[in-house]
Amino acid sequence: MIDNQEPFLNKDGNLVDQSPFVKLNRWKWWLLVAINTICIIAGQSATVLLGRFYFDQGGNSKWMATLVQGAGFPILIPFLFLRPSQEASTSSTSPSIKTLASVYLFLGLLLAGDNYLYSVGLLYLSASTYSLISATQLAFNAVFSYFLNSHKFTALILNSVTILTLSAALIAVNDDSEGPSGVSKGKFLLGFLCTVGASALYSLMLSLMQLSFQKVLKKETFSVVLEMQIYRSIVASFVSVLGLFASGEWKSLHQEMEDFNSGRVSYVLTLVSVALAWQVCAVGVVGLIFLVSSLFSNVIGTLSLAVTPLSALVVFHDKMNGVKESRDNSSC
Repeated sequence: MIDNQEPFLNKDGNLVDQSPFVKLNRWKWWLLVAINTICIIAGQSATVLLGRFYFDQGGNSKWMATLVQGAGFPILIPFLFLRPSQEASTSSTSPSIKTLASVYLFLGLLLAGDNYLYSVGLLYLSASTYSLISATQLAFNAVFSYFLNSHKFTALILNSVTILTLSAALIAVNDDSEGPSGVSKGKFLLGFLCTVGASALYSLMLSLMQLSFQKVLKKETFSVVLEMQIYRSIVASFVSVLGLFASGEWKSLHQEMEDFNSGRVSYVLTLVSVALAWQVCAVGVVGLIFLVSSLFSNVIGTLSLAVTPLSALVVFHDKMNGVKESRDNSSC
C-alpha cells in the first residue's frame, strides 16, 4: 500500500491496511494490480517499439514525438463519468482549486520535460539500448522513495541499484554499443545522457505523485488516478505544442508525412498508436502508485524494459552483445 505498510487479511478475507486507502476484497485488489501491471508492460513495450519505428521510417520531429506521449488523454475522459456516485475520502476537506492546479501544473511540466528527454534518447539510440539504459529509473526511484516516501533500503534494492548503475556505465563506454545507422558517437552520447536524465526525472515524478496522493489528494477512488493522468497530460501537451511551434518543427511535418517510408496512412497510424499506448502505460503506472507504491510501479516498469530489447531483436534486428545480455538478465 502507499504508506509503505503491509496489508493483512481479516477473518472475512478482506485487505486491511492502516493506510488511509480504501479496503478492498483481496481478489479485487490483486485483480487491479494485475490489470495495471499488464497495462504497463504492454503499453511501455509498444511505445518504445512504435517510437523507434517512427524515427526509422523517416520521422525526425523530437517535439512531435514528445507531443504524442501525452496527447492521447481524451480517450480517458469518458471513464470519468463512469465513476460511482459516492466516493470515499480520507479527509473531510478537499484541497483547494489553487492547490490542485499547482500540483497538476508542476507534474505536467515535469512530464513534458521527461517526454522530451526520452524522445531525444530514442532518436539517437537503438530500441534495445534505450530500454536497457531506461532501466536505471529503478535506481533513481529507490533513492527518491527513500527521501520522499519513507521507503527503506533493503539488501535486494541496493544490489539492484548497484548492478543497474554499473550496467548503464558499461553500455556508455562499450565500443560495441551503437545507435541507429548514421548516428555519430557524439549523438549517441547525447542520447545516452538524455535517457539517463529522463529516467531520473521520471523517477522523481513517480515519488512526487505518490506524495501527492498521500498528502494532498487523500482520496480512495480510481477517478483520482484518471484525473491525475488527464490534467498533467493536458499541461504536458500544451507545453509540447508550444515547443513544436517555437522550434519551427511544425513547418516540416507535412513533408515528413509525405516522405515517411511506410506511407502517409502508416505515419498517422503510428503517431495515433503511440499516443494510445502511452495513455495505457501511464494509467497503469499511476494505478500501481495508487494501489501499492511508486517503487513497485517502477519495478514493473523495469520488468517491461527487460522485455522490450528482446522484442527489438525480432522487430528491428538490434544487436545484443554481452553487456546488453548481462544487463537484460540483471533487470529481470
